[in-house]
This record gives sequence, C-alpha cells and structure tokens, in this order.
Amino acid sequence: MRSAFRVPLALLGSLCLLAGVAQAAWPDRPIHWIVPFAPGGANDLVARAAADGVSRRLKQPVVIENKPGAGAAIGADYVAKSKPDGYTFLIGAAGVITNSFVRKDMPYADSDLVPVGMIAVAPSVIVVNPSVPASNLREFVAWAKAQGARGVNWSTAGTASTPHFVAEMLKQDGVTNITIVPYKSGSQGVTAVMANTVSATSEASIVVLPQIRAGKLKAIATTYETHISAAPEIPTTKEAGYPNVRIGHWAGLFAPRGTPTAIIERMNAELLAVVNGKDFHDKLVPSGIEPAPYTLPEYTAFIAAERERLGRVAKFAGMQAD
Repeated sequence: MRSAFRVPLALLGSLCLLAGVAQAAWPDRPIHWIVPFAPGGANDLVARAAADGVSRRLKQPVVIENKPGAGAAIGADYVAKSKPDGYTFLIGAAGVITNSFVRKDMPYADSDLVPVGMIAVAPSVIVVNPSVPASNLREFVAWAKAQGARGVNWSTAGTASTPHFVAEMLKQDGVTNITIVPYKSGSQGVTAVMANTVSATSEASIVVLPQIRAGKLKAIATTYETHISAAPEIPTTKEAGYPNVRIGHWAGLFAPRGTPTAIIERMNAELLAVVNGKDFHDKLVPSGIEPAPYTLPEYTAFIAAERERLGRVAKFAGMQAD
C-alpha cells in the first residue's frame, strides 16, 4: 500500500514546486493599473503615488493607464474582462460599488472584480458659499430648514456621485428641502458654489481645501470618520450630531476575478508597505489625502459593508443613472 502512493505523492510534490516557481517569477514584466478617471484628479494622484512605491518594491514598472467615462464603468469593465494573470488591476473608487445600484446596462458583474487593497481616502468636505449664514453643520441644517419650500440648491457630480450621496444622507436626517443640481464633474459643482449659483456641495478635500484657504468657500464639516490631517480645524459630521452622513472619496485596488490568490496577497502586502511608508505620507497628506493601510481582510470587509450601506441610501433615494 505504501509503494502505491509513492508516484502520486512525488507527482504532487513536483506540481507544487512548479506552481511555486511560477508564482515566484511574478512579476516578470510591467504591471498596468487602470485609472477609470481623467488625469489630474484625486484618484489619479493617489494611483501614481502608490504605483511609484510598488514599482520600486516589485522591481517592475507599474504603468498608469487612464480610461475615463461612464462613471468609471469603462475602466472597470476593461479590467473585469482582462486576463486574470496579475498584470492588470483597477484603481477603483465608490463607483465600483454604486454603479450597479443605478445602472441597468452594467457591462460586467460586481463579482468580476475582487478586492486587493485599500490605498487612500480624500475625505469629503461639505462646503457652502461664504454668503451662507452658517459656520458649522448644525447652523447649516437650521438655515436650510428655515428656507422652507424655497429649499437649498446642492450641486453634485451626477447621479450616485459622492456629493449626491451626502445630500441624500442629509435628507434622510431631516433636511428634506435640498434640491439636487447635477453637474458633469465635481470641479464644476464646486465652481457653482463659489459663484453662488448653488449654495452648497461636498467634494474631495484635495479639491476644496485650496478654495477654503483662499476664502472662496466655507467649510461646514468633513464626512470622514476623523479630522483631516491637513485641516484639523474642520469638524466631522459625527461631532455635529450627524454620524450617518459618512462617506469619503477613496481609492483602492481591484483585480479581475480568477487572479491567483498568491498574487493578490503579494500585491496587498507590497501596497500595505508603501501606504504605511513616509514617502507616501509626505506626498499626499499635505494636500488633504489620508493614507488608508488596510489589510486584505479589512479591505474586503469595507467593500462589503459599503455596498450594503450605500445600497440602502440609493434605494431610499430612488437613484437612477443620468
């Protein structure tokens, strides 16, 4: 009986050895990170800062490719349908979670993309035109409610964008007279607030902090869990008594379903080392971006929790793609 198992066991050992050698060779050529937004935004900036560090650690180029459009669905679809060999990844954002809530023409399934690692968060900041007589979220809510049927105009970057979710969260917490005014981008929405075309919005810290410091916008609160390192004077929504108004402009890595677990775990480990590093911190924190060093289980749990939480908000608000 013992001799009957010698060949299969030897064969199994050889196969394991070959698999180990194959995985040990990864990566042996450039890796591509797909950014589903145009160059220059928070997602793109975070991707490039992380790619620089990961490239040095893996000793292979990490190439950033921008594939914007359709609320990030074009870039996400490209990655979802790429070969799962560890050479194509997505720099995802909240749209990876929320697109399937509002779009009926999704070109891929949510399960076609699997979490690899969180990178950073650009906390969302609720801002108003300086003429609005409110200096914090409680005062803004009181002022908004006092507008009655006239309501308060709130700019967004389109359906299911982060500022849209913030507005809907405020509505669920009693500010029912907010009127959504959609724009094509977050920067356009912010410009509308500065011009006093609309009264308020929320947008990524990296976008609004320069305008706040210049006196062109007034910060009411950050919807992040903690204070922003670059602007600790801005209170959180939780501190104002609105803990359910919580969301951030996060960036994290995804891979096509079927990518070997060993590669996902290796990429997560290298990403974690970069995000925890001083170089990454020094590049991003001064601009208002917070490193988010999540382990793979933590990131996977975050994605699942956000999908469930934001799904409830989208359903309650009846969100539908523009």
